[in-house]
Amino acid sequence: MGDKTNTHPGAAGRAATADRPSAIRNVVLVGHSGSGKTTLVEALALAAGAVNRAGRVEDGSTLSDYDEIEHRQQRSVQLSLVPVEWGGVKINILDTPGYADFVGELRAGLRAADAALFVVSAADGVDGSTRMVWEECAAVGMPRAIVVTHLESARADFEGMTAVCGEAFGGDDPDAVLPLYLPLHGEEGPDGHAPVAGLIGLLSQRVFDYSSGERTEQAPAPEHLPLIEEARNRLIEGIIAESEDETLMDRYLGGEEIDVKTLIQDLERAVARGTFHPVLAAAPAAEGSRQGIGTVELLELITGGFPTPPEREAPAVTTPDGAPRPALACDPDGPLAAEVVRTTSDPYVGRISLVRVFSGTLRPDETVHVSGHGLEDRGHEDHDVDERIGALSAPFGKQQRVLPQAIAGDLACVAKLSRAETGDTLSAKDDPLLMEPWVMPDPLLPVAIEAHSKPDEDKLSQGLSRLVAEDPTMRLEQNPDTHQVVLWCLGEAHVDVALERLRSRYGVRVDAVPHRVSLRETFGERSAGRGRHVKQSGGHGQYAICEIEVEPLPAGSGIEFVDKVVGGAVPRQFIPSVEKGIRAQALRGVAAGYELVDVRVTLLDGKAHSVDSSDAAFQTAGALALREAAAEAHIHLLEPYAEVKVLVADDYVGPVMSDLSGRRGRVVGTDQAGAGRTLVRAEIPEIEIGRYAVDLRSLSHGTGRFSRAYSRHEPMPPQLAAKIREQAGSGA
Repeated sequence: MGDKTNTHPGAAGRAATADRPSAIRNVVLVGHSGSGKTTLVEALALAAGAVNRAGRVEDGSTLSDYDEIEHRQQRSVQLSLVPVEWGGVKINILDTPGYADFVGELRAGLRAADAALFVVSAADGVDGSTRMVWEECAAVGMPRAIVVTHLESARADFEGMTAVCGEAFGGDDPDAVLPLYLPLHGEEGPDGHAPVAGLIGLLSQRVFDYSSGERTEQAPAPEHLPLIEEARNRLIEGIIAESEDETLMDRYLGGEEIDVKTLIQDLERAVARGTFHPVLAAAPAAEGSRQGIGTVELLELITGGFPTPPEREAPAVTTPDGAPRPALACDPDGPLAAEVVRTTSDPYVGRISLVRVFSGTLRPDETVHVSGHGLEDRGHEDHDVDERIGALSAPFGKQQRVLPQAIAGDLACVAKLSRAETGDTLSAKDDPLLMEPWVMPDPLLPVAIEAHSKPDEDKLSQGLSRLVAEDPTMRLEQNPDTHQVVLWCLGEAHVDVALERLRSRYGVRVDAVPHRVSLRETFGERSAGRGRHVKQSGGHGQYAICEIEVEPLPAGSGIEFVDKVVGGAVPRQFIPSVEKGIRAQALRGVAAGYELVDVRVTLLDGKAHSVDSSDAAFQTAGALALREAAAEAHIHLLEPYAEVKVLVADDYVGPVMSDLSGRRGRVVGTDQAGAGRTLVRAEIPEIEIGRYAVDLRSLSHGTGRFSRAYSRHEPMPPQLAAKIREQAGSGA
């Protein structure tokens, strides 16, 4: 970070490697969609010599030639890893999608990294979702820095954006978010816009000129020094305020000139501790040039200021059955503990697992233990097995560059782990471990799917199981009430990617159909019914008559059957048959085809024939009696209600509450949930919140979150119930 020049760039065509954890940096790029993260990754790889001046690796592909879906959608949809070398340090750059539907990929990147680089567009600013991720990182003490991109834009305002970042990210201490460099503008063009040509280092007071396509260093012109004086003094004071040397501030205020090397060392320590967050600037390289503006400065920050893996605390571990284990140390000779942070499937190679090694050393062709968290509620298969891993490699665009091993602190791709899923732990087979899981968002947008054709139906189950194994933010449900296959996703873009992957990767075409909620039926009043099943057609006939009374019960009572037959009117052996027929009819429904619940059915009387009565006849009579009782009574349709909790910025509480009321919801309370946040609690019909995951995002400008849990079934309003009965009667 001290305005140095790299002398050992990574070489294109070989995998970047590290022989010790202290020579590794793991950094995740965070920012909203369109902020320039992927372009920045490519510029860093170019500056580090990992790609040629055309931005291509040796096979002619580019770093963005990774996923066909990303090309079609023109945005990142998955976490990607780009390893480069700088100054003898291996840097694992984790590029995350900026779109909210793929926040699961972002969380995986945060888990695998030791520091975060927040990418902010000088033309667009800081959005609410980026602020929320910053707060998540702050809560766990993750070191963070900010890079302002799109400096080439005519609307770019670096100083203004730095002030915005101080307000958005600084909290109570805006002096903890300050720039290390100021952009140096070139000559004004015909449009009046002066492009950025280089940077001025505030600490070194040196100019780094990129106008030739290569970074050159020179002394500033006399007119530049007054421009940077105020910013430089503020930066020095901000660094000294974070210094562990308590005498430094007194010496500075006393007029002593503090040595730049001392300031840089204090700055690097403060960044690594997560107490100071420098702001840097970046612009892409001109065509044919090797270095984009600010790329060298960023690489110096990452290698000099971001923490090494041993400086970050590893996740807690237990045995697979939950017994505690000692905390992990980032030691290549320690017990093996690695975690699958992403899973993909390649049509030629098979399943590929991106793994972060927290302890020990992972080697090709060894047998490891795979422990999962048993996410059965999301359609994931539980597992606790030994597996032999295949080759280790480092991804680079479409390439997989072979690695001899992966030591503690490093990331690598592992081939042929057929059972391992995202979030699973890899450990020694004779010393199995299980890592504490990271927080994954709940998928709250349902999409019901059906196979497009019979061949698709045969492959659907396997394709879906592979899909959810890759993505723990997706949940697979086989709804027993509606008999629908439902994929729960994070948003519409998440749905699109999931269905496209089913088609292109697993050869399964599906159709999305309307999602149905689990309605119920119940009696609104007491009623009676008579079931008569009498047929004579030669030989043994069928004879069964039963009389019943049906009365409603409190919610949650189910079906209660009472026998009050006297005098043997219905022979004892046929009373269970009547009950069986009634319960079977209740499952089929009596009005609109939904399960009947919460009634007491009392068998009062009946008739039998000594020859023609049978089990089947009395089952049929019981069902007929229930249907007749229903025809004479008012039947309520019951709809499921959900308990919904919406966490939203205070500015959007009013619109959110109004929207919930418009969905027939009942707001039951609000609570303060930290500075500027409110938790709104409501009860709302599930039929009204099928698309709430999408609608809330729009309503709250991406800052709202919600959870839902089934509460109970309640009677549906008569007009809505009548419409559903009409649809059921027409077969719609």
